[in-house]
Amino acid sequence: MAEAFEAAVEDGLRLSKRIYFGKDRAVSPPKQAIAMEREDVHSYLPASPMIYAVIGDPAIVDNPDIPSYQPHVHGRCDPPALIPLQMNGISLEVDCYLDTAFITVTGSWRLHCVMGSRSCDCRLAVPMGEQGSILGVKVEVPRKSYSTQLIALDNERDTGKMANIEDGGFLKPHIFTLTIPQVDGGTNLSVQFSWSQKLLYSNGQLTLKIPFNFPKYVTPAGKKISKREKIQLNVNAAPGTEVLSKTCSHPLKELQRQAGKLAFSYESEVLTWSSSDFFFTYTIFSSYTVGSVLLNSPSLLDVDQRDMFCCYLFPGDQLNGKIFRKELVFVVDISGSMRGKPIDDTKNALVAALSKLDPEDLFGVIAFNDETYLFSSSLTPATVEAIENVTQWINLNFIAGGGTNILLPLNQAIGMLSNSSNSIPIIFLITDGSVEDERHICDSMKSRLTNQSKVYPRIYTLGIGSFCNHYFLRMLAIIGRGYHDVAIDADSIEAQIGRLFATATSIFLANITFEGLDNLDDFEVFPSRIPDLSFESPLIISGRYRGSFPETLKVKGILGDISNFSLDLRVQVAKDIPIDKILAKQQIELLTAQAWYSENKELEEKIAKMSVRNSVVSEYAHMILLETERVRKGSESTSAQQFSGKADSHRTEDSKPQKIIRVYKLGIGFGNLNATVENSRPGYEEKGPPDAGEIFVKAASNCCGKLFGRCCCMCCIQCCSRMNDQCSIALTQLCGALACLGCAACCDGRD
Repeated sequence: MAEAFEAAVEDGLRLSKRIYFGKDRAVSPPKQAIAMEREDVHSYLPASPMIYAVIGDPAIVDNPDIPSYQPHVHGRCDPPALIPLQMNGISLEVDCYLDTAFITVTGSWRLHCVMGSRSCDCRLAVPMGEQGSILGVKVEVPRKSYSTQLIALDNERDTGKMANIEDGGFLKPHIFTLTIPQVDGGTNLSVQFSWSQKLLYSNGQLTLKIPFNFPKYVTPAGKKISKREKIQLNVNAAPGTEVLSKTCSHPLKELQRQAGKLAFSYESEVLTWSSSDFFFTYTIFSSYTVGSVLLNSPSLLDVDQRDMFCCYLFPGDQLNGKIFRKELVFVVDISGSMRGKPIDDTKNALVAALSKLDPEDLFGVIAFNDETYLFSSSLTPATVEAIENVTQWINLNFIAGGGTNILLPLNQAIGMLSNSSNSIPIIFLITDGSVEDERHICDSMKSRLTNQSKVYPRIYTLGIGSFCNHYFLRMLAIIGRGYHDVAIDADSIEAQIGRLFATATSIFLANITFEGLDNLDDFEVFPSRIPDLSFESPLIISGRYRGSFPETLKVKGILGDISNFSLDLRVQVAKDIPIDKILAKQQIELLTAQAWYSENKELEEKIAKMSVRNSVVSEYAHMILLETERVRKGSESTSAQQFSGKADSHRTEDSKPQKIIRVYKLGIGFGNLNATVENSRPGYEEKGPPDAGEIFVKAASNCCGKLFGRCCCMCCIQCCSRMNDQCSIALTQLCGALACLGCAACCDGRD
């Protein structure tokens, strides 16, 4: 799908050469890269918020202000071409809280490439940053406005047609698209995109990165057109912390600096738009682990009327802490669906991870499909020789084929791990498939792990593609006090494995518990089993409760040197930190895993309401596109006033009732067992066989469309120039025979 999108944009840029801007420059595509280098050098996927004109009929492409002579174009663009629209202004507003950023981009684009008397669809594209989650889109055009909204699944009847791929959805896991129907040529579109994303964290440093790299061809053609770029950044790290800014991609001006807070702004007239992503890094300055507890009361519209709390812990300086010795078992899916890039990237990431282990660490590797294949029946010290041997073993045994059986290798992995209390035993499960006994696997893991020693095995899971059940894998991670990560796009497998490995191998505080909460009623914590604290990730725990929360909360755990850890956290009311917004996505994902595991319908309804309330995509809510039409109303006037020309010309706008024109299903789903059984590769959705009518229509459209679509003069000349002599003679004879038959029929008619 992404490749088709890039091809459509490339076609659109070629088609935009038809547009004439008088003495101003013409919009032209970037220089074409060499064929062998194109994939690495240039990509037409959006690297910033973009809007495209969807062109099915190339004859409508022209400057709406200066109509020019255009050679007639035969045929249609199938699939439609995408012409990037010119942008007149852009504003970026960012609010960072704890480990989450909320981004709002407001911009103005002009449909500069379609005749004023014609119209076309416009496709919006929003690339998001780390673990981005779309919150909403608003579009304003003359006489109409459009906005997105989430609705519960029970309310989807009679709400509009289900969207096709071209209508919108996720082009890639981090790129959301939306199609606005029939916009007139020359129209200005005012658009607001909103989304949330995670901040990257490593050794005390938080990094915000937002796609903000605009291509040159979206710069307006007129040199005198005002181009204003604006950025507003607010950082509220946490109460009682010291924040130090480090690097930034754009020239921000500091507006505010307080304890735990920073504010910056940038505004300027520019010749060309930003050509680099916006990034900003800052540190939570502390030599030791710091944290706090924030409290907040629910709003009147909140689904859950219990009070809420948020407990966060930032690791501090890695030099002052000792990490646990590691015992790791990699459990890797090598079923037939992993063939090609998924298994190649998994091998590369696994070898890279193993090479980072210390000689005193222990490891094991289990490959599985219908059967299991063990590098060794027991854990092996990570010596240089052992790493070389396991690398050769991986290259020989990681051959995709067969089915998927997850329970057997998990049990074998637990059996390999020791009961030592001075190490963290970790199981890495990497798979791209679903299995029938997933709930039984969760039950089995829960019973086995609770019978283990003081530090029982952690389970880290990575799901590849959309055919595996990510909520099953998330539930396994919850049971095993680990983390779950997603690699829907095969291109992200190596990066995701590397990041998950870095988090697991830098644990310095384990078996975390809270004391002082016994007096609370109806207490619930997310996640239900608290993960360990790593130098590569802050720990944020949330929950709901009734009663009086203590003034201080004591956190206890075990450090990497097997000493006991204790820290008193200050409890305070969250005045200017919206913890309900920050925690909504995390709680919805954790509750969805719990709802899948328990098959609880009431919990599903609660998740749907939470999703709608917080505008967070979930499995139990769909996104809809609302259309609001504004109608101008004139003041009533008498006939005498009209005759004298004194009628009141004041007009007001009235909005018609909103119309739902499209429904989008944005959840990743609960896996695809049939695709797993058939060993379908991740990202390749299987379609049912077409009926006879569809085959006939498709064949006819492809044959005739391609034939008559080539009938313009230049195409005809190019086609004839490639014919050999025999083909030219045969074609000439055929045309002559048809001409003779036509003449004969004409003569017969006259007789």
